Amino acid sequence: MYSKKVMDHFQNPRNVGEIENADGVGEVGNAKCGDIMKMFIKVENDIIVDVKFKTFGCGSAIATSSIATEMVMGKTIQEALKLTNKSVAEALDGLPPVKMHCSLLAEDALKAALYDYAKKNDIVIEGLEDFEPRDHDHEEEHDHE
Repeated sequence: MYSKKVMDHFQNPRNVGEIENADGVGEVGNAKCGDIMKMFIKVENDIIVDVKFKTFGCGSAIATSSIATEMVMGKTIQEALKLTNKSVAEALDGLPPVKMHCSLLAEDALKAALYDYAKKNDIVIEGLEDFEPRDHDHEEEHDHE
C-alpha cells in the first residue's frame, strides 16, 4: 500500500521541529481527518535557507511534510512555489488515492508560510497575491460522496 519512500519519511522524518523567529509560518489542517501541518521557513536573499515542520496526523501526512521540506530547502521562493501536491506524491513514489489530500496539505502549508513571509515583509510574491489555503474540511467531505 505504501512505497518504501513513504515508509522511510514516516519512520525517519527530516526537518522536524520549529524555527524560532521564523520568517514565515504556515498552518493548515483538516479537522475532519485530524491532520494538522505547520511549516516554518527562514529566508535569506530570496532563498529558503531553512525549513522545518510539525505535523499531527497519519503516516502519509508526516511523510509528505518531510519530503516537501527536502524539496524546497535551498530553493528560491519562485522555485519553491512550483511545489505541487502531485510533485510531492511523485517524490514519494506515489500515495494511495485516499491519502492524496495529505500532499495537498503539504503544498498549502508551504504556500501559507511563503504568504506569511510576504505579509511580514510587506512584499508581493508573484503567484501568491491572493493566496487562501483550500478548505480542507470541505474538500474531504467531497472525497467521500
